[in-house]
Amino acid sequence: MDIQFTEEQELLRSSVQRLLRDQYDFDARRKIVASEDGFSRKHWSAFAELGLLAAPFSEAVGGLGGGVLSTMIIMQEFGRHLVVEPFVETVVLAGGLIEEAGSEEQKQGLLPEIIAGNEIWSLAWSEKGSRFDLATVTTTARRDGDDYVLTGEKTAVMSAPWVDYLIVSARTSGHRHDRGGVSLFVVDRRAANLDLKSFKTIDGRRAAEVSLREVRGQLLGREGDGVAALEACRDRAIGALCAELVGAMGELNAATLEYSKTRKQFGVTIGSFQVLQHRMVDMFIAHQEALSLMQHLNLSLSAGEEAGLSRLASGAKSKIGYAGKFIADQAVQLHGGMGMTDELNVGHYFKRISSINIQFGDPAYHVLRYAQLDAAA
Repeated sequence: MDIQFTEEQELLRSSVQRLLRDQYDFDARRKIVASEDGFSRKHWSAFAELGLLAAPFSEAVGGLGGGVLSTMIIMQEFGRHLVVEPFVETVVLAGGLIEEAGSEEQKQGLLPEIIAGNEIWSLAWSEKGSRFDLATVTTTARRDGDDYVLTGEKTAVMSAPWVDYLIVSARTSGHRHDRGGVSLFVVDRRAANLDLKSFKTIDGRRAAEVSLREVRGQLLGREGDGVAALEACRDRAIGALCAELVGAMGELNAATLEYSKTRKQFGVTIGSFQVLQHRMVDMFIAHQEALSLMQHLNLSLSAGEEAGLSRLASGAKSKIGYAGKFIADQAVQLHGGMGMTDELNVGHYFKRISSINIQFGDPAYHVLRYAQLDAAA
């Protein structure tokens, strides 16, 4: 599959490429990750000024109307440069949920601050023992006046140490595994009785365990409809993460090919050995298959196709995840011991691919989910 991009989409791609090439090389990225904050507010503001934070949103809420395909373009370039700023968490997850599930007042009040780069958001949905199931929720919410009061624990909330607001899933009715009764709430990071235990992830980003003890929150969308909104949001997030993964895979292939042309063993370059040539051909094929599947998924998301969309998302997450792991493994091995050193970017791509593979479900989980959805269809 080969998408024919419009003039505006090509302009977006070239603008992102130019910005990242000039300001976000590997050394700059390493300094950002090693800093106290762990991300760059300067670059986040630059993304806002360039319109990247506005690109996916509709014009009705102040966006540029680029939709899913603009997210795909941005994320593929972010994957090439290992960008750590929370675009997926703020724009795709939180922003997407606000636009799809929020009231008109919430859309007009919350999204402009995201688009302008003034606020950072994240989604807190995962709990201990939930095993990627969006409906497994033990955090509770009870009505108290115009707001709700939330109590519970959320685990591995990506970018939580940076955020101004969280969208938290909590149960307003039903039992732990019920699809019904899960609602979404906007929670201020500075709210009383909200505690974070921050930590670094394997790929150098930041996440946190979130504890809520009688924390006040504002209902987002309709009470009890949270799972359906989260499932649609997950499909969009998978499309974005697959685009990032494909971008990272392409850079690993390019770095490995270049290394094979310069690294000598037994007096000749290692790229002259036929067995290694075959291996790099396999890496190239895996990347091209992943690229085609990623584009197919994002085109389907953009077209608003409903039939089979979740099944396609799971298939893509699994297939592209396995392809990414294969390419990352081969790239590290072909670079030898230096493949995992901090000074070389190969190991950092390996870690990022490993991290993407467990977000919203690892490849094995999505193989099973694909089979279940296929049987149900």
